[in-house]
Formats: sequence, C-alpha cells, structure tokens
Amino acid sequence: ARRRATKRAGELAGLKVERIISEPTAAAISYGLYQNGGNSRFLVFDLGGGTFDVSILEHFDTVLEVRAVAGDNFLGGEDFTTVLENLFFEKYPQFNRLTLDEKTMHHIHKQAELCKLGFSKSRKSSMDCKIGEECFSLSVDLTKYEDACEELLDKIRQPVKRSLLDANIRLSDIDKVV
Repeated sequence: ARRRATKRAGELAGLKVERIISEPTAAAISYGLYQNGGNSRFLVFDLGGGTFDVSILEHFDTVLEVRAVAGDNFLGGEDFTTVLENLFFEKYPQFNRLTLDEKTMHHIHKQAELCKLGFSKSRKSSMDCKIGEECFSLSVDLTKYEDACEELLDKIRQPVKRSLLDANIRLSDIDKVV
C-alpha cells in the first residue's frame, strides 16, 4: 500500500514513475556496488531511526538484482535509545515517564542519545541528567548495554535470517555487508 501511495504521489506531482525501489537498494546503488567487477552478493543493512530494512542483492555482469527484502517497520535506532532511558529509570526509580514534564523527558532522551553515540568512541559511556536542581548520572559499559539490547538484537536477526532464506543463500555466501 505504501509503495502504491508513493507511486501515486509521484504521478500527482507530474512525474513518470518508472519503479519504486527500497531504501537499502537505493543505498547499494548510491554506494556504487554495481560498479564492482565480477559476480558478488551483498547484504544491505539499514537501521534507521524508526525502521529496519535488509536487502540481499546480487551483482552479475551489468545487472544488480534484488534477491530478497525483509525488515521491521517498528524497530529502529530510537528503540536502542529507549533502552538507555530504561536503564536510567531503573537506577532512579523515584522518576518515571508519567510524572516528569515534557521538557525533562526531552532532556533525558537527549542524554540517552548522546550516551548511545558515545559507544562509538569508547566501551563506556554516560548520561548526566539535570532534574530540578540536581544532577543524576548513569554510567554504562558496552557489555551491559548489549545485554540490555538483546531483545532488540534478536528482532534484528529475524529479518536477516528471513532475507537469507528468501534468497536461498547462506550467510557465508555474502561477499560484503553495507
């Protein structure tokens, strides 16, 4: 339905819509994967803010073929930020989402996002939240964060497995992950 709506929107805008391609496929084209010589298979992994998509693409001769697509429309990076928020609320049970005002919740969310980004530089990251006149800190190591994210990681595994099954290939058959 979304693809039809996108096509219709393009037509209403006066465009001739040749075809609709998924975001991972567009990313593969953008990365120039079709320019790699020889035959190869790619797994394109797109974990956005609110959605997750995976595509299996095969390049042979001058053709870039989509072998399989899968995903989860209700899984994204924001879910991983929420995990850090939950860890904060576990440490400070005197606070909860229902009793804090919108501005404070936004501040906690922003600190959780910065903490998540901190893992790209270090195995430890922290969030410092000012609530009222007091500052409340949470320090998290990567192992604890990964453990807390295990349910989300399982949700990611399912579309990857499904796409491999739909493409009728094994993970070892993939030449590159983008």
